[in-house]
Formats: sequence, structure tokens, C-alpha cells
Amino acid sequence: MSESVLLPALGESVTEGTVTRWLKKVGDTVAVDEPLVEVSTDKVDTEIPSPVAGVIEQILVNEDETVQVGAVLVIIGDGSGSAATAAPVVEAPVMAPPAAPAPVVAAPVFAAPAPVVPAPVFAAPAPVVAAPVVAASLASDATSDAGYVTPLVRKLANESGIDLSQVSGTGVGGRIRKDDVLAATQAIQTIPASASASVSKPAFVPGVASALRGTTEPMSRLRKVLAERAVASMVSTAQLTTVVEVDVTKIAQLRQRVQQQFVAKSGGKLNFMPFFALAAAEALRTHPKLNATIDGENIVYHGTENISFAVDTEKGLLTPVIRDASTLNLVQIAQQIADKAARTRSNQLKPDELGGGTFTLTNTGSRGALFDTPVVFLPQVAILGTGVVAKRPVVVTDADGQDAISIRSMVYLALSYDHRLVDGADASRFLVDVKTRLEEANFDSVLGL
Repeated sequence: MSESVLLPALGESVTEGTVTRWLKKVGDTVAVDEPLVEVSTDKVDTEIPSPVAGVIEQILVNEDETVQVGAVLVIIGDGSGSAATAAPVVEAPVMAPPAAPAPVVAAPVFAAPAPVVPAPVFAAPAPVVAAPVVAASLASDATSDAGYVTPLVRKLANESGIDLSQVSGTGVGGRIRKDDVLAATQAIQTIPASASASVSKPAFVPGVASALRGTTEPMSRLRKVLAERAVASMVSTAQLTTVVEVDVTKIAQLRQRVQQQFVAKSGGKLNFMPFFALAAAEALRTHPKLNATIDGENIVYHGTENISFAVDTEKGLLTPVIRDASTLNLVQIAQQIADKAARTRSNQLKPDELGGGTFTLTNTGSRGALFDTPVVFLPQVAILGTGVVAKRPVVVTDADGQDAISIRSMVYLALSYDHRLVDGADASRFLVDVKTRLEEANFDSVLGL
């Protein structure tokens, strides 16, 4: 007895799919739930598992052929007649896939220049060589056993990245004074060039030449859809980008303080991405224009903050969704990012997990970029790009109003938006709220530990 395997529905509004690769051939034995074929739609690339066990008797759809949902892909039998009756794969010309449908809410695909990984790793700066008298600890929370220290001195040390346990005090009884911290900061900033040069760095090695050089290949269905939607979005919307710079030193210190506990609780490291996602989602609650859709002459303000985040795969960029992100804690957000990114890359993500996003986050800095101007994809009206977190000298002002140069962890946030709905003032207010939330770093109540 033979059974037909049909192309199943692969998500809301999906009506067709393109066979990209057969994983079995006529005569092969297949088990229940064993992958049969890879299929691409305008939402997702996925594997179709076999609903029955048996032997492949007929393959009815060629690779690169597009068929409707419900079409028969393959016939599986008990193997008794497969050798004699198996029909060869049809040799008719490959049917060109029909034009991709217009952009829909369920499946935005977002372009971002830098891949987003399950646990984005931000580029670390070169190690700092200790000054002759004191050593700097840029990730220190400035706590020490150096005896009593006034709040002002402790705050200055914290802002300057100075480890008080390494500072020799010149005050009464060896107490550390403000001048001692300033001297330690100055010592770090005046490290001789020869000392800096002594820090060894690996020599640059050119990459191996790509096998694609000088070749031609057809665009994948996913790349075609991405290209069409990118052009449609740029033609149909009025896009511009606003950038702010954010000091995330306190978040860096928080991460160091809770990292061990976080790993034990969640199974993965706490990086910056969950903080960016939560801060953006919280800000969207009070800035509804950034979390909206233009429908003809109407504006639809979404009732939930569903954050899409860009994931780089071998076949292109896809954007799984974290639903109701503003109601989640950092452990929950971090776990969803890691899980959905991993399943996106292994073609195990459900199509509906790619739909319903209302705002997008793209990690531009995962490979070292300061920032870019990400493209907004319809029907969304905004996308936030996060640059690399890097330590650099910044002017800070203490409680007495005195300015000093301090080494801080800094990041650029670039918000692209549709000017048809969002004005520059709207974008700036949103970014300032995100900036304030991140710089204050009061996340202890939402760590989820």
C-alpha cells in the first residue's frame, strides 16, 4: 500500500513552497519523522519530515520547482513495487517561481549588516598595561579593602575605572584621597608608548580566497524575497536614521557581578543584547508611534511589544520574534534569543515564530561595526541597530561638577524609522528613554535570578 506525502501548510498566509533539495531518492528507505525534503517559502526554509515509514517509490516535484500547499511531493510504499514501478523524476523544465507576495505582517525579513548570534560576543579591547604605581581594573565596581573611603572618592574611582585596592593613600593613616585617585587616573593615561607596544597582538593573516570568486549562481528564494521587500520598503517609505551614544559601563559591571549566578540559572552567559531588547520594549510602551503600522490612511498601534531580532544563517537573514518582550525578565529574554537563534540556523524554527514582529532589533556590532543605518521593512515602522560595545576615553562630571577623562564602555544606538509616521522628535524621545534606562542600569528587579 502506498501513501502520498503532501506539502503541508507552513505558516499563516503561506500558499506555496519551492523544493530546494531532496534528502532522499527513489528506492531509499525512510523512517517516521525522518527528513525527506527541504522546502523554501517566503517566510522560512524548513525540512519536511516523513509522516510514514517505507520506501520512496516516486518523487513528483523537481528541485527548484514551486508547488501549492497540498500538492503531492512524494509517494511512499512498502517497497514491493518500487524497483519496477518507480517513476523517474519529471524532466520537464523547472517552473519559475511566481512573484513573491506583497509584504505581510506575519513575516517581515530584515536586513542587517552584521549577524546576530545566540549570545552576541562584543569585541574586547586590548589589555591595559599596569602603570608603575597602580593597576587599573576597568570592570571593577571600585569596592576595596583599603580602609574608609569617602563616597565622593569612591564615586570618582568607579567612574575612572580605578581599583581602590591598588591605590596607595597619602591621607592621614594611609586614607585614599581624591588627589590619589586623580593621580592614578593620570598614571594610566600616560603609559609610555613603548609599554603599550610591548603588548603582543596576533599578526594579521589574510583570509582564504572564497570558492565563489569568478562563479555565478542563481539567487535563492529567500534572497529574492529579501531583495524585493527591501526595494519595496525603500520605495514606499520615507526612511531616515537617528543615532545616540550610550555609556553602558554600569551594565558591564552588573554583568560581571551576576555572570556566574546567571549561567547557573539560565545555562548561558549574560551579554548586552537582552538589556537592549528589554530597554527598547519598555520604551515602546510609552512611544506607540514606534510600535505601529500604517494601514492605508489609518495608523494601527499594536497592543504588545513583539521584538524581532536578526539572525544570520547560511541562507540569509531571518528574524524570529520575542513576543510580549516588555513583560519578560532578562533570563527569559536571553533564553529566547539563544534558543530561537539556534533553531533558526538549524531550520527547526516554526514559521509562526518568524511572524508577528512589531519592532526589530539588529546587532550591528557583533563583528565590530560602530553603527549602521538599518533598513526598516514593511509593515513595521522602526528598527534599532546596536553597535559594538567598546571602551574609550570619555569626559565625565563628578558630584562637584568637576570634569575628568574616564575610560568607559560605550555603544552607539542607531534608530531607523518611517518618516511618514515617526518624526525626528519622536525618534529622539524614544532613544533618550532607552539611553537613560541603559545608563542607570537599574535591572536588579528584572534579572530573573
